[in-house]
Amino acid sequence: MAIGLDVTQPPEPENPEEYDYSTCPFYGDLPVRGQTLVGTVVSTDMEKTVVVEREYDVTVPKYDRQMKRRSRIPAHVPGVLEPLSVGDTVTIAETRPLSKTKSHVVVEVTEEATAEDIAELTRQAEPERELSAGDVTEDAEEEADEGDQ
Repeated sequence: MAIGLDVTQPPEPENPEEYDYSTCPFYGDLPVRGQTLVGTVVSTDMEKTVVVEREYDVTVPKYDRQMKRRSRIPAHVPGVLEPLSVGDTVTIAETRPLSKTKSHVVVEVTEEATAEDIAELTRQAEPERELSAGDVTEDAEEEADEGDQ
């Protein structure tokens, strides 16, 4: 609870001489403020940055229904929390602007992704990809044979 949030503090950095303390909320000078959000990591392509996606419901008064919306937020990953993978559920906190697009920092990894989660996210990202022989099950082959007849 060193940063004012109820999150577990990660272990200290292994190389204190090379560690970037200016962008670390745990052992450095980076203050966190404002909102804390929970979301899923959908991209880890950048160095020290992840894209966190969160889904939320919005009321549509005309139809008296709920509509799902999602937002993607780039967040900085401190060196003590690395590495993160796609599918991890993380908590991010608002901070001062760290770059043109980053104003959030990852403060906790609440749930790590399983192999099933990663496979599902890959299927969602690449729906046009054809299934290989290893991906097709016997049930799917039987359905395809019935459809041909």
